[in-house]
Amino acid sequence: MARVIFSRDEIMAEHDYARPQIEAGYRLHGGFDAKGDYVSPRTLNRWPAVRAWQAQVAARGFPLIDATTRLLKREAYPGIDQQKLLLGHGMGETLWNALTITGVIEARGRALCDATAPDFQAIIEEDVSGTSIGHLNKGLLYAHGLDEGGNPAAGQGGHDDMWYAVRDALFGKDAYPLPEVPASIARPEIGRLMPMIDKVYEEWILLLMNVLMIEVRAESFFSFCTDLMRSPDVFRDRRPAAMHAAALVERIRTDEAIHVAYLQTFVSEMRSFTIKTLDGGRIKGSQMIDPIWEGMIHWHSVTQADFSRDQSREAIVARIGKRPDGRALLSQFDSLEQKAAA
Repeated sequence: MARVIFSRDEIMAEHDYARPQIEAGYRLHGGFDAKGDYVSPRTLNRWPAVRAWQAQVAARGFPLIDATTRLLKREAYPGIDQQKLLLGHGMGETLWNALTITGVIEARGRALCDATAPDFQAIIEEDVSGTSIGHLNKGLLYAHGLDEGGNPAAGQGGHDDMWYAVRDALFGKDAYPLPEVPASIARPEIGRLMPMIDKVYEEWILLLMNVLMIEVRAESFFSFCTDLMRSPDVFRDRRPAAMHAAALVERIRTDEAIHVAYLQTFVSEMRSFTIKTLDGGRIKGSQMIDPIWEGMIHWHSVTQADFSRDQSREAIVARIGKRPDGRALLSQFDSLEQKAAA
């Protein structure tokens, strides 16, 4: 039987790297093995642990929840052909802003290093010591935070610096002014959704659901970036740099897979267990979790996606409108979206 209980040190353990990851002057996490393949940080035992916990969920007769881009209901905006049109007309600010904002938001993820989840065992009937739930404070949250925001004390950058390295490879560090960054990309609080349990547990379940959906949306952005950067009809004067930028995005994508996996496991475990309610009763976890998860999916995949599209379009229209050929360019830009929809 696979091990399901790990110490904090084991969750945080690293592989032995043949060489470190250094890009664009940034000392980054992770490294490369003797064959030159990239290896994500702190995954020596995290991956075996998550796979063992997932196997337990299946053994209890519960499938893992879907945590793939199949959950998303909207295409990227601007689409890849629209982005190519902007780049072809020297309008790289939209992409530069997206890469910069992604780096800033990733840096915020380091807050997980300072977070302490409540003791979920208090509201769960079954033993959670050998689950992802039981390891949130045994390194899972801390490792996630370091992945996103780096470890400044060790002089090591995380995904924040990796996204800046991608941006710098494509455009240069100071190509455009720093954009305004959204205060949050998580679903706002809308009142109590799980009144049968104490609010602190509800807040943490919603937090981790939000983070999971943000990771799912990120996977779509990874595909968009790599497809765009590998296209021979953009960044023609710096093809090697663009190809290397795509490789950096693939490394981030590799790192993020463990985040999706443990968060997917957490939500799946919660729905597979018996929940103790404030009134002394018991309910199936799926009865509490499933409607909340469906609402979270809808907010991220439809509500927030539509809002983000409207904001992006407003900024793009304003930039195009400053050009002498703005009207014709905007018409061409919009026709590409219509073509993609058709």
